Amino acid sequence: MVSLRNLLAAALVLGIYSLVMAALWVVLDAVDVAFTEAAVGAGVTTVFMLLAIAATGRHEKIAHRRPWLPILISLAVGGLLVYGTLDLPAFGDPEAPAQQHVGPHYIEQGEAETGVPNIVTAVLASYRGFDTLGEVTVIFTAGIGVLLMLGIIRRRRHAADDDARDRE
Repeated sequence: MVSLRNLLAAALVLGIYSLVMAALWVVLDAVDVAFTEAAVGAGVTTVFMLLAIAATGRHEKIAHRRPWLPILISLAVGGLLVYGTLDLPAFGDPEAPAQQHVGPHYIEQGEAETGVPNIVTAVLASYRGFDTLGEVTVIFTAGIGVLLMLGIIRRRRHAADDDARDRE
């Protein structure tokens, strides 16, 4: 994606990447994250990029800059992120702190405290209710933004078509 000069192709590649990541989140049993990735990453972000490309142009203007500086910064930040993960417990480790404290509590007390028999629903709707509400609010706001932007573009196109007809 980084090497593509056609911005439309780059936007589509990013949208496909988001869909692949959403599928990966489903495989990892993080369906709520998958929905968010699909809606925001593949849906809304791709639409915003396509709208920006429609407003500016499909091809990147070639600037004569130092190409090594962004690559160096990206590698440094990536290295710091990898270094930050070295102290994390192994993936699926039953001795991880989250598995010792929060997970067993949700399993043992989830239905009694929330009245919901499904643990995932109990966690999302009750224990993480404000977080989930925030995610839903972000997705809803993004959807409304997209609908408003599409409406503005349609109005501009209709106005341009009307002006063209008036000139004829």
